[in-house]
Amino acid sequence: MTTPDADEFAEPLPATRRALLRRLARGQAEGRAPSLVGAVVREGQLVWTGSRSSVEGSAPDADTQYRIGSLTKTFVAVLVMRLRDEGLLDLGDPLAKHMDVPEAGGATVAQLLAHTSGLAAEARGPWWERTPGALRPETADIFGERPLIHPAGRRHHYSNPGFALLGALVERLRGAPWGEVLAREVLEPLGMGRTSLEPRAPHAGGWAVHPWADVLLPEPAEDTGRMGPAGQLWSTAGDLARFAAFLLDGDERVLGAESLAEMRVPAVAPEEGDWDGGYGLGTQLVRTGGRFLYGHTGSMPGFLATLWVSAEDRLAGIALANATAGPAIGSIAADLIRIVAEHEPPIPEPWRPLTEVDPALLALTGPWYWGPRAYHLRLRADRGLELSPATGGGRASRFRAEPDGTWTGLDGYYAGETLRVVEGEGGAPVHLDLGTFVFTREPYAPGDVVPGGVDPEGWRAL
Repeated sequence: MTTPDADEFAEPLPATRRALLRRLARGQAEGRAPSLVGAVVREGQLVWTGSRSSVEGSAPDADTQYRIGSLTKTFVAVLVMRLRDEGLLDLGDPLAKHMDVPEAGGATVAQLLAHTSGLAAEARGPWWERTPGALRPETADIFGERPLIHPAGRRHHYSNPGFALLGALVERLRGAPWGEVLAREVLEPLGMGRTSLEPRAPHAGGWAVHPWADVLLPEPAEDTGRMGPAGQLWSTAGDLARFAAFLLDGDERVLGAESLAEMRVPAVAPEEGDWDGGYGLGTQLVRTGGRFLYGHTGSMPGFLATLWVSAEDRLAGIALANATAGPAIGSIAADLIRIVAEHEPPIPEPWRPLTEVDPALLALTGPWYWGPRAYHLRLRADRGLELSPATGGGRASRFRAEPDGTWTGLDGYYAGETLRVVEGEGGAPVHLDLGTFVFTREPYAPGDVVPGGVDPEGWRAL
């Protein structure tokens, strides 16, 4: 990654700051939130925070804890992906391979992460978010009479018990409570000292606001026990800024960038009528205003939270409120990103030539043809290649060089596919083999390299 311009780390310009504060103020006033905190992360750095409060002289700041609800799920997903990367499990493993949970019906780890396990949305009553976890002391106690309500893998159906099972899986394979594992493996390395299972002062109190009158009702803040991995955590705007920076670029002490990128790949088709939203592996995905965002929303009695990341803009937006309902928390966080992106678009890095070049790689560049369709092959840094149509849209992909002389597709249609260079006499490249597709230096070049052959009379006029 190239080093960004120093201005990228500076706080936003005055006009941008005013626009951010105005959006936050609108969100607090229109949503009737007792308090609202917002934050913006740019290039991995917290560059702006703001807040609004209904109590004169007691506005919260970036160090004030709020309950973050289902944002907890992304933290749990990171723990599971660490287990996968260490070889302690495979995402395709049925949960039964690691735990005796017949209620899960053979669902895989990946299906639990993506909410496609078929498990019910909520735990056995009473309302788990407002009652002590002691009411469900064992994992089996979280299931009602119908733990499975859909066939596993068929559709997205949000399941809080599914993430309770993932927390239990972490405990089983690590031999310690999931909260301790989270602190040791994620929070401490990332410097998130203000994120915890229980509230630590200073923290906001949770409130419900009457729908028809400007009056408040305090909400309970219970320890949800076995259901904790679904929404127990408390955190601050400052700590979530550190987590956003991690979600953007990864941290080898916690989880690498490739595994994080895997978490934000849609795992299932969106539900009918919701083509702007999806879900990866413990990560919500949305498209708004032409911008792809990933992260998670969260709610618990008395609290709302959202963290969105835009990889393209190198920005993240965070919004936290202490209200059960009211503020459009997801839209507020998305708008914080939009405002900075529109007011202060990033300055492109200067073009620089490669410091060295392999003549054999340089010989591969230029036009190639898939049948009559023209493509360009370009040489990238680190011996990578980029294949794209010469004109119009189509199948474009970037490729990573492998030690055996092949390349692996990184994105687009050819993600995961292998690109091979087929050489002729003297070692000159004759054609490219890409997942059995043949690319030649001429459109339908004569000879036997094109599967099915080429008419021996060649191109002709009508």
